[in-house]
Amino acid sequence: MSDVAEPLYVGAAWSEGSWFAVAFDRSGFDHAAVFDEVGDLWVRYEERAERVLVDVPVGLVEEGEEGRRCDELARRALGPTSGTVVTPPVREATRKRRYPAAQRVNERKAGRGVSERAFAMSDGIAAVDELLQNVPEARAAFAASHPEVCFRAFAGEPLEHDTAYAAGYAERMRTLAQHDRDAPPVVQAAAAATEGYEVAVADVLDAVALAYTAAPGDGELRTLPTDPPTDAVGLPMAITYRAESPLVTE
Repeated sequence: MSDVAEPLYVGAAWSEGSWFAVAFDRSGFDHAAVFDEVGDLWVRYEERAERVLVDVPVGLVEEGEEGRRCDELARRALGPTSGTVVTPPVREATRKRRYPAAQRVNERKAGRGVSERAFAMSDGIAAVDELLQNVPEARAAFAASHPEVCFRAFAGEPLEHDTAYAAGYAERMRTLAQHDRDAPPVVQAAAAATEGYEVAVADVLDAVALAYTAAPGDGELRTLPTDPPTDAVGLPMAITYRAESPLVTE
């Protein structure tokens, strides 16, 4: 028998200053865990991770008014839930600790401000950006996704309800169950792993959707756009999803 550890496929959601990760092996759900830093997450999975999908943007604009094509395509694919796609701050602005400072940098470099939601993600965006710039092995394993794009791909049509509401929770649970009949107990097991941490229900669903996308399954692993451009440090500006056919015509 081989003593080589079976590969893991990880979905990680940035949740109120920590990372909630759900890991699958080839046969299904393996475990879930909470990490204070994305570096801790990488240390845990670097030996086994075939793929790590994160729900923060990877590949950042340095300056200029033009946004990222992947965000435009994701909004087009999502329809009613397109507002969940944020325009990330420019790279320098993600390093600012205070909202007014981030606003000033973004306005100077991109001619636009930063939404409060995008600023709230800045610590997670910057942490992943720094990890991928400094650790080549992590760069090879990590990719950006967006949970709503994953749900949209699994559902085969745009979802109607916000994930913050009960109707949105039910809609996403149905979508996961359509993708895999074992999804409800997977969500329950993942949620149980958050004991002792303040992880939102929506973040559990998001991490599970990312993990199902990362793991081998029906459909192909695809990106928006199909041929992603790279940013100034060589990181692809893309959103990864799994589907039988492309979500949008580019």
